[in-house]
Amino acid sequence: MRPFLLLSTRAEDEAAIGEHGAVARFAGLSPDELRHVRVEAAAMPALDLSDYSGVILGGGPFNSSDPDKSELQLRVEADLRRVLTEVLADDLPFLGLCYGVGTVTTQLGGVVDREFGEPVSAVDIRLTDAGRRDHLLAELAALPGGFTAFVGHKEAVSRLPDGAVLLATGTECPVQMFRVGANCYVTQFHPELDGPGIGLRIQVYKHNGYFRPEETQSLLATTSAATITPQVHSILRRFAQRYAR
Repeated sequence: MRPFLLLSTRAEDEAAIGEHGAVARFAGLSPDELRHVRVEAAAMPALDLSDYSGVILGGGPFNSSDPDKSELQLRVEADLRRVLTEVLADDLPFLGLCYGVGTVTTQLGGVVDREFGEPVSAVDIRLTDAGRRDHLLAELAALPGGFTAFVGHKEAVSRLPDGAVLLATGTECPVQMFRVGANCYVTQFHPELDGPGIGLRIQVYKHNGYFRPEETQSLLATTSAATITPQVHSILRRFAQRYAR
């Protein structure tokens, strides 16, 4: 089997390594089946995407709508644009987690801004009719109601790009997941996060403006007690199973 490719933008080793481990675990992949490229660490090497079964873009501290961007962020965005240009042109298998919403939406001319940001929390999400018909969401569609997943983002989509199919929505954030073409998916929520995973992110990013640092312990307690719908992780597994080649 050709490996999957995980593109990461997290400068903190603990968060980057944790993300790779979580994505591999919930996708049902061994570490060797998920190549990890840390885009923030160095200029992205030349990639032949035909060498991979699919591409997964992890989350991170960058925001597409940031008014002032560092040279590092601008370089990361340029590297990702080159990958996304090929992904979107050839309708290659792609799954963007949180940060992927901003990158894909911006690339396709939609609007990403600060209107629908959500604090670090567990939120209720519901599938649209199109989401209930999508193969990647079959296990969630089989549930009688919606589902609960972890979120934490400063920006969100306020206008979908042309041609995007809305798959999941929420009360505070109307765009929680969409698809472009047949094979390009992005989620605003985090299908790779469980209780320990969100706890690690809270510790690592407690000074990044998602919440006040003095709220760390109470937020850890709240998220630890949250009940996440187990089937939310099936998105990663079904992505890997469908596109492995």
